Amino acid sequence: MSKGQDAQSQLVSFIRHTRFEDLPVELVARTKRHLIDTLGAGLVGATSQVAKEVSAVLLSEGATPLATLWGRKEYTSPRNAALLNGIAAHAFELDDTGGCDHSGAVVIPAILAILPLCQRVISGEELITAVVIGYDVARRVLEACGGYSAHNGAGWHSTSTCGVFGAAAAAARLLALDDRQISNALGIAGSFSGGLWAFIHDGSQSKKLHAGRAAEGGVLAVLSAQVGISGPGQLFTTHWGGFLQTLAPTTAEPAALVAELGQTWKLLRCSIKPYASCRGTHSAIDATGILLERLAVAGSDIAEVQITLSPFLYEMCGDEQISSLAAAQMSIRYAVAARLVYGHAGLDAYGGTQRRDPVLLAAIARVNLQVDPTFSADGEPLVTLVSKQGDRLSLRVDIALGAPANPVNDQQLWDKFISLASKALPEEQARHLWRAVLSLEACDDVRVIEALLR
Repeated sequence: MSKGQDAQSQLVSFIRHTRFEDLPVELVARTKRHLIDTLGAGLVGATSQVAKEVSAVLLSEGATPLATLWGRKEYTSPRNAALLNGIAAHAFELDDTGGCDHSGAVVIPAILAILPLCQRVISGEELITAVVIGYDVARRVLEACGGYSAHNGAGWHSTSTCGVFGAAAAAARLLALDDRQISNALGIAGSFSGGLWAFIHDGSQSKKLHAGRAAEGGVLAVLSAQVGISGPGQLFTTHWGGFLQTLAPTTAEPAALVAELGQTWKLLRCSIKPYASCRGTHSAIDATGILLERLAVAGSDIAEVQITLSPFLYEMCGDEQISSLAAAQMSIRYAVAARLVYGHAGLDAYGGTQRRDPVLLAAIARVNLQVDPTFSADGEPLVTLVSKQGDRLSLRVDIALGAPANPVNDQQLWDKFISLASKALPEEQARHLWRAVLSLEACDDVRVIEALLR
């Protein structure tokens, strides 16, 4: 048996046999936080232009009405629900990061979409276990590609390319597939992998589709495997046409697929976003706020902002294009200017009116970027504020707010969730959803969660 095939077999065993009792208490608690955070992002995302427009296309085609569309009254097919809820969860850049990258927006829409197809009642413990498995597998595939900066730096959007495996793994677990079916599902998922960073150059909306496409791909892979469609059993070998050989020919680290499998839980490395922008901008937002406090000045008192950053971060977040929401959310200049002008970089800082605000545009013009090739691709930028009085301070925040080592607290998570969810649901229903998810391990039938999303 080849190393790649052995890794695939180990992943299959992990997917099928991991038990809720194997999960550390901290992991269970963190999983519930990521679940409620993703649902909040998806509920407000259902109100987005991109979610509405893709929904109109798919719902006009007709589909068996089985699965719930979050924040809406309609039902649709499991595949459509995975796609549309995944798009919604990623629509406003509010979903979690640090997994595949955006694991929540891929894994959670996939498993909730296939609930109507499960032949047994799914408990809260089972749902939590499936979420953990999905996050783990998706992240491991990314690490096997060489990690985030290597894989995304090559032009692949890992949320889609690697996330499809997490969606397949989690859905396969809930549908109780056997070893052969799970292996086939992973193999099929490899052929559904895709997603390019080309959107970054003109602020196009294709990025918003990636999480949903990965969720849908995972569901389709599992449903195909369930009825007997076969997939390659040596997907991760170095053979021609293998996943790592094709998508990561010079950066692959195959051992990462199963390193400390079942011991190091990948969800624990994920971050919950406090800001409605690309994670690459968050450290600069934090640094700007801290420097304003240290200088004891308002944002309007800043004459210039200098940001020194790595070539990788510049390629991802350095574009001057901000005319569309998608472009503005990827811009480090916009994020820092929003912190100066509006005092925050939440969703309300990215509206159409805000993006055209002359005061904001003037602030963006005062933000200058300098690329330093000695900065690590995974490192954070150095931010320097220069006041109109000539005072100058610099700071690099190495652990941004929301990271596991600097988490949002319970109040911040609640404030984020209720502000987002209540844009699509009555507030009392949103409060009920919060309580149900935060006590999920005591739930006998997770269809109560699905009902609260309508």
